[in-house]
Amino acid sequence: MKNLRLKAARAGMDMSQDDLAKAVGVSRQTISAIEKGDYNPTINLCISICKCLHKTLDELFWEDT
Repeated sequence: MKNLRLKAARAGMDMSQDDLAKAVGVSRQTISAIEKGDYNPTINLCISICKCLHKTLDELFWEDT
């Protein structure tokens, strides 16, 4: 499932995929894969992304059912 909330939050902070990747210590391809839904990040990476984007885990990674 695509993570459009992550993409929107990143864009809202005026960050490129590369900017976010560098901030959390992963490759741009990793951020791209998370946004496309092709990769499930570790909880530690999720937390790092949330801190960088000033969002909660629920706001970015919780799936609405």
